[in-house]
Amino acid sequence: MDIYFYNTLTRNKEIFKPIDEKEVRIYSCGPTVYKDATIGNMRTNIFQDVLRRVLRYNGYSLKHAMNITDVGHLVSDGDEGEDKILKSAKEEHKSPMEIAEYYTKLFFQDLEALNIETPEIVCKATDHIKDMLKYVEKLIENGYAYETSTAIYFDIAKLDQYPILSNVDLEEQKAGARVDIDPEKKNPYDFALWIKAPENHLMKWDSPWGPSYPGWHIECSAMGQKYLGDKFDIHTGGIDLIPTHHENEIAQSKGKCGKIPANYWMHGEYLLMNGGKMSKSLGNVYLIKDFIAKGYDPLVYRLFNYSCHYRNKLNFTWDGMEATSKSLERLKNGYQLHLNGKDKIEDKIVEEWEEKFHKAINDDLNMPAAMSIVWEVVRQEKKSPKLANLLARFDTVLGLKIEEPIAKQQEDIPQEILNLVEERKQARANKDWAKSDQLRDRIQRKGYEIKDSKEGTEIKKREYYIKENKMQ
Repeated sequence: MDIYFYNTLTRNKEIFKPIDEKEVRIYSCGPTVYKDATIGNMRTNIFQDVLRRVLRYNGYSLKHAMNITDVGHLVSDGDEGEDKILKSAKEEHKSPMEIAEYYTKLFFQDLEALNIETPEIVCKATDHIKDMLKYVEKLIENGYAYETSTAIYFDIAKLDQYPILSNVDLEEQKAGARVDIDPEKKNPYDFALWIKAPENHLMKWDSPWGPSYPGWHIECSAMGQKYLGDKFDIHTGGIDLIPTHHENEIAQSKGKCGKIPANYWMHGEYLLMNGGKMSKSLGNVYLIKDFIAKGYDPLVYRLFNYSCHYRNKLNFTWDGMEATSKSLERLKNGYQLHLNGKDKIEDKIVEEWEEKFHKAINDDLNMPAAMSIVWEVVRQEKKSPKLANLLARFDTVLGLKIEEPIAKQQEDIPQEILNLVEERKQARANKDWAKSDQLRDRIQRKGYEIKDSKEGTEIKKREYYIKENKMQ
């Protein structure tokens, strides 16, 4: 079955044709490890993980590289200001290495909490300084870079086209953070490949131009080429990386080997907060640990992301999280009902649902459409292990661990009550209303309330029952 991806480079949805028939090579821009990754950052990582899972669902093996930026990412895209790692190190009174190691560890803990797979190759910028130096030297040799008193700059005038990814008109751009920072630049939009370090700079390496450190963009170009070659299949990242970082990666690759590094460029859109921007000044920056503190399984946030296409803005609200939490519970309960069901389902029907799901995920990772098929299967009146197996196959893409029980429910409610609830759900599915009512009464007599809604079935202890027993 054909796969279609929207390609930022061509601004079209295209049939995916990998360079190798069996293995897909991917490069993803990883975190700059100076602060906690926000749930906005994690939205990009969820999209990238779904991409991996969809490709594997289609039978491909993967060679996926992701960088860890632990040097060279300045606070401004205009080649000015402090390195983000250094700035954080000063604020927290730690060494740059301590900062990088600490936030790298937290980043991977968040990935694990969201059931996001670790790429096959994880590469740290500071481990690849020699590779970057060789890359810069080649750009100078090819005539695409020049030296000033402060840095080595890429000369965009030597390219046949710049920019090529964002497609903006540089002549119409007003002077901003990236313009006229260094009067020695040939063009205000030339960008730094290598930066000469002041004497008190903590992160610097010997180079042909004296003690210095890499620019942000050169890192991904050097590591992408080292592990994936001059040309690979897919480059991913957040939409914010298009106009500067990814644009400059393309420029560097064209300057070094005459090629655009990836055939397909895929970008995830922004996460909004209650319809607005997420920012520290507004106090609406949330982390995965905030979900855990509020009692939510982080996988609820993963499912929340499937309510919107990765190329559309997603609006986060706590009400949305609460509704999605109930949906995840309903999904897991639906899986269990099918697993324990005894109805017969024709293989042809199962195959039809699987084909619909496959078409949805292959249509540029259309997860809202895919989830509509998932819910169709969950809601089927006939309960069959065949449908449970189908849902488990779907979950190789969803990554929601639907086969695992809901931990909170298992802790709070005795297994005897859970068994009665599942029996009642089966009776309702069979439209045996008399039996359903009888089971409700039994559950109530044992001290629990049961409430049915569109989001699923809610069970809780009856407070007055507890009080009465305390008085006896």
